[in-house]
Amino acid sequence: MDRSKLYRRFRTLLIANRGEIAVRVIRTAGAMGLRTVAVYSEADRGALHVAMADEAVLLGPSRARDSYLNIERVIEAARKSGAEAVHPGYGFLSENADFAKACHDAGLVFVGPTAEMMHAMGSKSGSKQLMEKAGVPLVPGYHGEAQDDATLAGAAAKIGFPVLVKASAGGGGRGMRIVRAASELAASVESAKREAKAAFGDDRMLIEKLVENPRHIEVQVIGDSHGNLLSLFERECTLQRRHQKVIEEAPSPTLDAAQRDAVCAAARKAASTVGYVGAGTIEFVSDGKDVFFIEMNTRLQVEHPVTELITGIDLVEWQLRVAAGEKLPLTQDQIKLRGHAIEARIYAENPDKNFMPSVGTIRSWNVPEQSGGLRIDAGYRQGDTVSPHYDAMLAKVIAWAPTRDAAIDRLSRALEQSDVRGVVTNIPFLAALVSHPAVGANAIDTGFIERELKHLTSGAKLPHDLEFGAAVAAILHEEARVAGSEAKSPWRTAGWMPVGRRQRLFTFRHGQGGEQKVTLHYGKGLAMLAIGDRKISFSAAPGASGGIDVTLQGIKSHVMAIVEGHELYVRTRNGRFELHWVDPFGGDVEEQVGEDRIVAPLPGTVVALLAEIGAKLEKGAPILTLEVMKMEQTLRAPFAGVLKAIKCKVGDIVAEGVELAEIEPV
Repeated sequence: MDRSKLYRRFRTLLIANRGEIAVRVIRTAGAMGLRTVAVYSEADRGALHVAMADEAVLLGPSRARDSYLNIERVIEAARKSGAEAVHPGYGFLSENADFAKACHDAGLVFVGPTAEMMHAMGSKSGSKQLMEKAGVPLVPGYHGEAQDDATLAGAAAKIGFPVLVKASAGGGGRGMRIVRAASELAASVESAKREAKAAFGDDRMLIEKLVENPRHIEVQVIGDSHGNLLSLFERECTLQRRHQKVIEEAPSPTLDAAQRDAVCAAARKAASTVGYVGAGTIEFVSDGKDVFFIEMNTRLQVEHPVTELITGIDLVEWQLRVAAGEKLPLTQDQIKLRGHAIEARIYAENPDKNFMPSVGTIRSWNVPEQSGGLRIDAGYRQGDTVSPHYDAMLAKVIAWAPTRDAAIDRLSRALEQSDVRGVVTNIPFLAALVSHPAVGANAIDTGFIERELKHLTSGAKLPHDLEFGAAVAAILHEEARVAGSEAKSPWRTAGWMPVGRRQRLFTFRHGQGGEQKVTLHYGKGLAMLAIGDRKISFSAAPGASGGIDVTLQGIKSHVMAIVEGHELYVRTRNGRFELHWVDPFGGDVEEQVGEDRIVAPLPGTVVALLAEIGAKLEKGAPILTLEVMKMEQTLRAPFAGVLKAIKCKVGDIVAEGVELAEIEPV
């Protein structure tokens, strides 16, 4: 087919996605003078990408299958808005060949490869067959079309356990399971198929030999419709959890110059087998000696900013120019590697509760300024709602510096200065991970996070004098603000304390621990805090960057503190702390939910019942599976007992806190 009909100039671009990638594409497209059209679901009416676009079209209900995964509705939105081109982002329909074809059939430019290229390379099984013919090394596995249970079981037995079951059409760790024994295969395949179908609309599976202790290396490629194909160096994405990338960096600290040239040449060879057009990623896995091709992602990747920062190339701009029929503006030898970049993904999830997704309204969003090598790509802002219907990623924090050590330090500092309230995030976990000595030494593999999880999610630190001083200062500051006295606020004078009283008692509780009484003494001379048997000089003033400067015993510390009723969040040099300010007038009532209740931890859909009423269950036995934020969560028996009742059925959409099953101890 004449490529000039597929790739041609356009003035209006529809972004068939949401969150930070939609924001990212809208920003670059707007800078290029294009008119932008967002699409959204009922859950995303007030989303940032909707606000930023020139126009926005409602797709439908909140569930992805009724909105962002509905090809007909996206095409209709393009027709209604007068869009001439569609950028799919990543996830959702970005690697769906039927969607690419539907865009072409509707007369729309699809910003990406053709449906034929997707069929050839976007299918993990199909691309492996192509690579095998081209002589590119592969991990031993089954990549066939037959998907019946007997075929998959036979293939796994032939390969030899442990094996990796993975979705042929997807990525991001969804629809992927490690299977270590034949007895686990059927259940793992069934669960992976469900998850893949929900996330990508395609439940085909492939099976590979599991490479133990591997490293994940990928090469960014981009081709134009004139036959030019370039590689933009490699990224290392070895730090993963449940096959989901957590930290990405470029270039790989594992490869030397000769290895880098070899893997980039292999990537160009892989993409050239189909005359690839658009941005894509060739992914490899290494066992420390050899490098094996594992798949090609026929789309932009989440981690593309690290490549942009080391090359100075805006990949979204290049995507749009290629889609408009232009030639790539540089040749291979003109692309230069500069410095090192590293990225961390901020998710709404609770690392202390097995990374359970968190939903709710973002009450505060405080991140550092984007300057001096720091970049933040966010899809949310203060006041936005994180819903249970979509991926839980809120933002990406990316740091660049001349060296890897300096880039890691810059990222670590940025994470330490980031505060998001209203939902639980993985920011403290990321800060601990990035500062881990093994990460700095590059002594890692894809299993590192799982092995170190206990240390990376260790229990909360106990607050000490600085944290209690910060809490007192935060309460006083909030009271002054509420009283409306800021215009003449004595906070403008360092060392201010309320007048007319000689002392004030504060009582704080940290977690389930005991109470700590802190007495503020003020009047003539220096104000003092009495904490236990210690008396400490104390003063506080508003900080220049929105925090509070607290001075204890002559040592000034800048702290961040947020007061939400009687709940306080405090960030100091010692870490992050959650404190409860005990109401001095009483009335503290806290509902305690017993651990024996089997309830929905978040809104979700019941996708499987794994036990029958009357069954005797051991502690930890699976009872049912919920789909939450496109990931499956299995609820298990909190103790040994008999399953007395199941209060839901497959397909039920349940709210947070709803009791789903009843178990009777034995």
